[in-house]
Amino acid sequence: MNTNGSTSSPRNFEDLSIHVHVVDGVQVFELTGSLDIATSPAVRAALVSASERGDHRLIVDLTRVEFLDSTGLGALIGAQRRAKEFGGVVRLVAKEGQILRLLRITGLLKVFGVYGTLDAAVQDGERVGDL
Repeated sequence: MNTNGSTSSPRNFEDLSIHVHVVDGVQVFELTGSLDIATSPAVRAALVSASERGDHRLIVDLTRVEFLDSTGLGALIGAQRRAKEFGGVVRLVAKEGQILRLLRITGLLKVFGVYGTLDAAVQDGERVGDL
């Protein structure tokens, strides 16, 4: 995995920080905190901004997200739709726990490629649903 460094400094919001960097030519959004009604507009804006710059292959790392609600899911689904319009994809990284359980229950494992590690997501390796 080739980490090309940070493209921006971490952005901190009330209950969420977003750290954006590039790994092997793919934009990675590392989220820490809660992705909910208060913070999802910031995530949506960051993902839309990447799309407007022509970045349509994105990874959202949810391994440090403690809480995810329907508005957060909506931001991720919207990003996936935009990416697909341009032949891209949004991959998610999630570890075992409540976030991965939510993705399973909502059927989003069929919508997103979900991976257990950033490395697997970058390489389009083994998906969580494949386990």
